[in-house]
Formats: sequence, structure tokens, C-alpha cells
Amino acid sequence: MAALDLFGRRWSLRILWELRSGPLGFRPLQRQCDDMSSSVMRQRLAELLEAHVVHQLPDSRYELTPLGRDACLALGPLAQWSERWAAVLDPQPAHRNSDQPTDRTSHPDTAGDGTLQPGSAG
Repeated sequence: MAALDLFGRRWSLRILWELRSGPLGFRPLQRQCDDMSSSVMRQRLAELLEAHVVHQLPDSRYELTPLGRDACLALGPLAQWSERWAAVLDPQPAHRNSDQPTDRTSHPDTAGDGTLQPGSAG
């Protein structure tokens, strides 16, 4: 429950996601997080530091700890699921063939509007 509380706080998962590729300083991390407010960023970083998921390097950059990297690995299946979910909700994202009409053919397990059919495995 403590992990769900920590990661359920707004921006916490985003900070982990942005640090997965390597250390970032405060301002670059803030930019990567859509310029979240400095006060919220400081609060979330303090919480993640206290939870030993992130640590601060001597040069003031932030990086994931081994526990933080483990959390990212554990969240990998959720990220994969979210990509499948997004594809069901919008089978033709704007970045694909944006100059062509959208073909709303349904997935075998979904109705034409992308909702799961009763009894489908999803």
C-alpha cells in the first residue's frame, strides 16, 4: 500500500519515467516533466529521495537507485498494457497516416467504438 501511495502521487511516476534513461539535473528534469511547478517537483523529489527510489549525485543531478530501477522494471508490463489500451481506444493515432481518412475497423475483441466485448479476454 505504501508503494501505491508513493507512486500514486501526481508526477511521481513521471519523474521515475524521465530518470530511467540516466541522471538529470533539476531544471532538465523539470522541462522533461512538462515544466511542472518547482515546488511540486521539490516535494516529489524529496519523497522519492526519502523512499530510496532516487538519489542525488554530488553534482546535484538526480538518478534512480537500484530500487528505482527495479520499480521501472516492475512498471514495464503496465507501460506495455497502456500501449495496447491506447491502440484499442484509438486504433489510428494522429501520427499514423494523418493525411488519410481514419479507418475505424474494429479489433476482433472490441466493438466498433473500441470498447471490449463482453466475454473477451482483452
